[in-house]
Amino acid sequence: RLVPERMVPFSFPLSKCALWDPLPMGDVVGSHIAYYRNPKLSMTEKTLRLAYRHAKQNEKKLFACFLLGTLTVDEDGEGVTLTIDRFDPGREV
Repeated sequence: RLVPERMVPFSFPLSKCALWDPLPMGDVVGSHIAYYRNPKLSMTEKTLRLAYRHAKQNEKKLFACFLLGTLTVDEDGEGVTLTIDRFDPGREV
């Protein structure tokens, strides 16, 4: 969740048994991917066409699917690139 001019820490859902002490320790650390790096998205044309065709053929307005890829740090260390190269329509069940 983003709040203007500052980041908000995330929390885990409540459970009956915890494997760690839930009290915060130390300083707050930002974990947003774009906080220190410049993100880029790259997608293969084949993957995009498969996802588009699946969306057009699906009779439901909303459906679940997966886009799979790799996340790499650029050679200069200043950016990250998410390369999506696979489409998985998922299962109905």
